[in-house]
Amino acid sequence: MGGRSGWSTHRSDPSRADRGLGQPMTGLDRFNRALRGLAMGVSLVALVACTNMVGSGVSVTETGNRPAPVVVPSGTDPDDAVIGRREHPRIIASYGGVYSDRKAEVMLARIVGRLLAAADQPNTQFTVTILDTPEVNAFALPGGYVYVTRGILALASDTSELAAVLAHEIAHVTLRHARARTNRVRTTEIVDRVVTGIFGADTSTDQTANRSRMSLAAFSQQQELEADREGVRIAGRAGYDPHAAARFLGAMGRFARFTAGEAEQGGDFLSSHPSTPDRIQKAIESAREIGAPGSGETDRAGYMAAIEGLNFGDNPDEGAIVGRRFIQPARKFTFTVPEGYTLQTSGNAVVGVAGDGEAVRFDSAEVPASMALADYLKSGWIAGLRSDSVVTERQNGVEMATGVATTAQWSFRVSVVRFEGQVYRFIFAAKADSQRFARGAEETLRSFRASTGNDLAQIRPLSVRIVTAGPGDTADSLARRMANLTRGPELFYILNNLYPGDRVEPGARYKIVGID
Repeated sequence: MGGRSGWSTHRSDPSRADRGLGQPMTGLDRFNRALRGLAMGVSLVALVACTNMVGSGVSVTETGNRPAPVVVPSGTDPDDAVIGRREHPRIIASYGGVYSDRKAEVMLARIVGRLLAAADQPNTQFTVTILDTPEVNAFALPGGYVYVTRGILALASDTSELAAVLAHEIAHVTLRHARARTNRVRTTEIVDRVVTGIFGADTSTDQTANRSRMSLAAFSQQQELEADREGVRIAGRAGYDPHAAARFLGAMGRFARFTAGEAEQGGDFLSSHPSTPDRIQKAIESAREIGAPGSGETDRAGYMAAIEGLNFGDNPDEGAIVGRRFIQPARKFTFTVPEGYTLQTSGNAVVGVAGDGEAVRFDSAEVPASMALADYLKSGWIAGLRSDSVVTERQNGVEMATGVATTAQWSFRVSVVRFEGQVYRFIFAAKADSQRFARGAEETLRSFRASTGNDLAQIRPLSVRIVTAGPGDTADSLARRMANLTRGPELFYILNNLYPGDRVEPGARYKIVGID
């Protein structure tokens, strides 16, 4: 499928206009809306990203610089392959790069090969890429580029569930949903349109802009239901359990609610798609036309073996959150937000929220080395900036500049720092200015410093581990193995599609998340 799939629970900007009906607006939503009022730029286009699959065979991307060759057969719009090849490296860059895991790659190639044969596309080529992001997502680009995230691999519990996801994507292609969409808007015109990122960034390098290209490419609710139905049929014909789609939709709904509570925001799983209960029921009805539950292959043991050791959560190389601190190991800096703030990564930014009244966003900007930070603050990318409020200083050997901006409903403290040649931005927002709010922003800025070995030692990577249930084990006893993680037991139940009090099968394998 093109753009954001129905198979998505990712935690990107939750303030988009396509939020699901009935989702309450939270502090983070209001903050993102306030940022749109603060910024002078506009981020506006989408990539229509899926039509014909081309070539032959199934390959797996091992590096973003060497995608498998794509051959365009007669009768295929050559624009499809051109767009796929051009956008492939941008997608990889905006989703954290390629995640290399040979066991998972081999499993994916085998699943896709079976599904293509079942979909009467045995001679098509797919380049399957695992994206290094914890987001739960899967989608495709023209020219046969298919993407799954390591987040979706961690959430699925058996091979048939992952096959259901991939069959859904193949269904969008065989049903020509993207072609119907490009009849309304020419793909090349959308892709090539020049836009300005929300803070005036270059969209050829800005990750937020690259990912926003896909938001307008979301399929309609009717198309999602059609792809669900056809995907169930494809998976069933390939010999997989046709009821896996309904199971995984349920798991995704639970995971979306889990991450929504963690981030104090509504997940976008339901955005522009039918409600989860409706989709699950329709998926069950489609599966019943093929067979009863358990009538197809699930291969739980093989799946567990393939994902053992899979990285879980945010990539520490992209920065780690330890309590109220953010530590960037690659750039070697750290900072701490005030008490009461909860930090999370959001795309290429770090966002913190304190209740409904205050928030902070931290990101980077491309600023010429010859431009003074004070001049950058005054350069026009901030609406409502008071020029007379801009001051410069040095803290911890780091050059900084700070200013105050106001809009109709929000007060902002905006700061920029230049560290090791790179410029970073802090944008604090509050409904009302106060000494406490100003002091918190100032303390955060003063905490920005070069990281030390002690800081880096606090970063503890997580991975998926597979454990075997013993005769006396229950879901609750296995869940307690994740008690050292915040909300770990709750996460255990979701990752294994279990509930408190459930029995587990002795000798069966289950997923836990542990510190490496």
